[in-house]
Amino acid sequence: MHVRIYLPRQPHSLWLLTCLFEDVRGLLTTLKKIFFWNYARNTWQWDALCVVILIFIFLIPKSWVENGELHRPVTHQSPSATTLVLGPEVIPNEADKPQIEQRIRALTGRDKAEVVAIRRVVDQDGRTLGFEVDIR
Repeated sequence: MHVRIYLPRQPHSLWLLTCLFEDVRGLLTTLKKIFFWNYARNTWQWDALCVVILIFIFLIPKSWVENGELHRPVTHQSPSATTLVLGPEVIPNEADKPQIEQRIRALTGRDKAEVVAIRRVVDQDGRTLGFEVDIR
């Protein structure tokens, strides 16, 4: 005797949704395995991922890695880019900043040199040995 069991049939949209859910679950499982590198070294998946990495390394545009240096600011970090040590004969009056700037421009050849600070260098007896001039 043959017994036939008739199961109620699912609507087409429910069946389609079930299939899509199974496909998404499989896709998410595969992505999780790839992201967490869940494969052993002697599997074809490992080999395929290594080939993908090598293709990426050798076929990326040169402009992506051409200049790997960090961009440096155009201006100097400190307000005084250079400190010059000058003798007392070069600076007769340390209060005359425009005259010192003219002398610094003549000595350095920089037309836009600006004096930031002037410090007197003295010996143990208090005699002036020279001046430290910060310029930018």
